[in-house]
Amino acid sequence: MRYTNLFYKSLDFLGKKKVKMRTILHSDLNNFYASVEVLKHPEFKDVPLVVCGSVEDRHGIVLAKNQIAKEYNIKTGDVLWEAEQKCKNVVAVLADHYSYEQMSKRVRKIYERFTDHIEPFGIDECWLDVTDSVNLFGSGEEIAEKIRVAVKEELGLTVSIGVSFNKVFAKLGSDMKKPDAITIINSENFREKVWPLDARELLFVGKSTGAKLNSIGVHTIGDIATTDPKVLGRLLGVWGKTLYNYANGLDNSPVESRVGDVKSIGNSLTDYKDLYTFDEVKTLLMLLSESVASRLRESGLGKAKTVKITITDKQLQTFGKQTKLQYPSSSAIDIANTAYSLFESIYKWQNPVRAAGVSVCDFTMNTEQTFMDFENDKHKKNQRLDQAVDGIRKKYGNASIRHARILQDKKLASTDIKGDPFGKNTVK
Repeated sequence: MRYTNLFYKSLDFLGKKKVKMRTILHSDLNNFYASVEVLKHPEFKDVPLVVCGSVEDRHGIVLAKNQIAKEYNIKTGDVLWEAEQKCKNVVAVLADHYSYEQMSKRVRKIYERFTDHIEPFGIDECWLDVTDSVNLFGSGEEIAEKIRVAVKEELGLTVSIGVSFNKVFAKLGSDMKKPDAITIINSENFREKVWPLDARELLFVGKSTGAKLNSIGVHTIGDIATTDPKVLGRLLGVWGKTLYNYANGLDNSPVESRVGDVKSIGNSLTDYKDLYTFDEVKTLLMLLSESVASRLRESGLGKAKTVKITITDKQLQTFGKQTKLQYPSSSAIDIANTAYSLFESIYKWQNPVRAAGVSVCDFTMNTEQTFMDFENDKHKKNQRLDQAVDGIRKKYGNASIRHARILQDKKLASTDIKGDPFGKNTVK
């Protein structure tokens, strides 16, 4: 079954056109990693549980925790010994990303019973546009309840679901009541429910933006909604107008189904150690660039015109930037060199690096180039090199041949990075 027309219009009795209000859900799996681990290990059901990265290599960074562990103020990003100080009897399990991916796919199958307009927001969250489904399955709240019950009874997990008329408020709704709850935010009650919230609760408002807003006396979402958008614009640029629209319920962004419509290819990796030098970061960026370039060549999407990187430091702060390539490319060397330049332009080394991501987008099938002879020859040599490397890896595996830089780190050199549906990987 296919549901069409995210936005469609109907005639009222005066013959005037009006836009039909959308019905958007945001479904958030509660304590997802920890909940999956409890399903695998029922003996952990009533104990404080944390899911960690490798204890030996990453010092047991807490990736997730169950509801009981939350009561001890254990937080994501804590080192295991910090969690143990807060709760002496906490149980730690190693993250099993394959299991989480498989469970996420099973949950999505439930969502697909109600709509095919599904946009992932990480492995455990999704937006669903059910505007065209209400005549079949009931109101947005009724559909949310059907999903909540199905996930709980069929999979043993709980979800919190926000129901609203746009994506931003649906996301806020899913955060308001946890676990196992449904929250309705509509055009009549959003000022009462949303406006009193801290400004940093609004989607994409982080610490830095929150601090800037606070500096001009804007502390709540309601403050954003009632501040002159020109003032917000002077403070935050074009982002100020966007936040003004979000706070006033004017978000019209569609729920974008990404299956079959690849807009970017990327990989991110949490290294097994903190990185303190540019040379160490270059090794990680080269490994990621090799993976991305290989996947791009396999995809048949042509060449990429844009490279983007994200960098996460030891304090879990994330930095990102993108830029255009000098010419469209699917070469790991081209992508890596651009990634190096981007890193140097954004990272000030206030903390060591913990993780990095590289992605490419803006694909083109146009192979015509306007290089100078020297650049064209170099480009052709890189293409032949890539083809040879692809052939070797196809026969002997991804780790069978590596760039010399990567071989400086034996553990990274032996890592076989494969693109997962969520673009996240961890060296173990």
